[in-house]
Amino acid sequence: MTVPWIDRLRMAAPDTPLALVTVLATEGSAPRGAGTRMVVDHAVSVDTIGGGVLEHQAIEQARAILAHPPGNWRIQDYPLGPLLGQCCGGRVRLLIERVDPAALDWIDAAANGTTLTTTLHPAGIARARDPMAAILPLSAHGERPGVGATWSERLGREQRPLYLFGAGHVGRAIARRVGGLPLRLAWFDSRPDLAEMPGVTVVDADRLPACLSDAPDEAAVVILTHDHGLDYALTKAALLRPPLAYVGLIGSATKRARFLSRLTREAVPADARARLTCPIGLAAIPGKEPEVIALSVLAQLLSLGQAEAAATSEYP
Repeated sequence: MTVPWIDRLRMAAPDTPLALVTVLATEGSAPRGAGTRMVVDHAVSVDTIGGGVLEHQAIEQARAILAHPPGNWRIQDYPLGPLLGQCCGGRVRLLIERVDPAALDWIDAAANGTTLTTTLHPAGIARARDPMAAILPLSAHGERPGVGATWSERLGREQRPLYLFGAGHVGRAIARRVGGLPLRLAWFDSRPDLAEMPGVTVVDADRLPACLSDAPDEAAVVILTHDHGLDYALTKAALLRPPLAYVGLIGSATKRARFLSRLTREAVPADARARLTCPIGLAAIPGKEPEVIALSVLAQLLSLGQAEAAATSEYP
C-alpha cells in the first residue's frame, strides 16, 4: 500500500522546504489517532490528520515553521471543544517539524511493522528503528513533552478505535490494558468528579450519545456506565447510526432482554437490534471480577480481526 505522506517525502528534492505534522497523542474523541501524519509545503498539504479547523490550524503552523532551518520543531496542543467546532471535548497533541532531508532514513521502516523510537533534541529530531523497544504511548493530558522527550511507536500497525463509555471499575480495568494493543481509546464518562482522571473525557449525560456520531464505522463501542438509563441511550444511539464493528453492553441476559424489548417498542429495526452484544466478553473466559471482564472483552475485540480501514491506518 502506498502512503501519500511517505511518497511526498521520498520524492521531494533536497532543497524543497517541507513540514511534517504528526499526531503524538489524543484523548477523547479525535479525528485521527496517534501516529497519523501529513506533509505540508508552501502550496499544498499531502494526507490528512482529520480535516476541519484542527487541520487548518495545523497547516498554518506547519507553513510558519518552513521559515526556520531544517530540524526545527514545536509541540502544539489543541482542545477539541467549541473553539474548533468539535462536539465531545477531546484533545490532540501535534508535533510540527521542518523536515531535515538528511534525516529521513526512518521512513523506509514505515511499511515493515518496525518499532520506531523518537527523541527530541534542541536542533533536531532523532529517530531510530528498534524492534526491541517497548511501546511508550504519550498522553495529550498533562505536561507537554520537550527537549529530551523520548517515545516509541509501532509502524505498520492498524488501530481499531475503541469508544469506551464508563470509568467505573471495569472501564478502568479495560483502559489500563489498551496500551500496546491495536486499539485506539476514546474514553468517556458523564460524572464531573472524574474530570481529572487521565484519559477520561467528561461530557454531560444528555450530550454523551452524540459522541457516537463521530465514530468511524470500524470502531468498537463498549458501554458500561453507572446508569442504566444512560446505557440505554448510548445503546440506542449506537444501533441507529451506520453499523459499527462492535456494539457491546455490559449486563446480564435479563438486561439484554429488557433493552431489546424496549428497542423493539421504540421501532429500532431488527437488523440493528441484532448487532448488540450483551453480555460482553468471551464465554470461554468466565468470571465477574473487573480484571477478568476486561481481559475477556479485549480478547473479544481482538478476535474481530484486522480493522477494515487499511487506507487510514494509524501507523502507515
